[in-house]
Amino acid sequence: MRRTLVLFATLLLLWALVSQLNDALAPLRVHVFAGGLFVVFAALTQPRRPGLAATLLAGLVCDAHAPVMFGLHLLLFAAAHALLFHVRERVAREDAISITVVALLTNLALFLLLSFTQIHTSPAPASAWPRLIADLAASQLLLALVTPWFAALQARALGVARVPRFDLA
Repeated sequence: MRRTLVLFATLLLLWALVSQLNDALAPLRVHVFAGGLFVVFAALTQPRRPGLAATLLAGLVCDAHAPVMFGLHLLLFAAAHALLFHVRERVAREDAISITVVALLTNLALFLLLSFTQIHTSPAPASAWPRLIADLAASQLLLALVTPWFAALQARALGVARVPRFDLA
């Protein structure tokens, strides 16, 4: 239970920071999406139940403040978590570069899925793609810079809370 709460607290911090960044970028008409960061650390390094629970709670927080159907982030984050948890034996989980690459790929997939499910609500769907591509580029750049720091933050938060290290072997 403590593991889930610590992971959720770090994800809540991430959500607050991304929300503030999006608020600051609003005059530039740029929106960053960091969905990959909400999933990667818990799926690659933590036991199934606590990691999934923290990811689902973070999905609910994202759903509560997004103009999408409630439960969409929860569903997408759960699917990404399940997929990553299934393939995690094939990923070098202790390496910051591989975690960053997995976060970038996960973020790309989540962004595209979210975009494809919501593009039909736009009055002119074809004209939305240039902005979506700009948002995706900004999101991927942010993730490339922030992922190693955020993974280290989550690992350190678990250490500070004296959560026993999960044996990955």
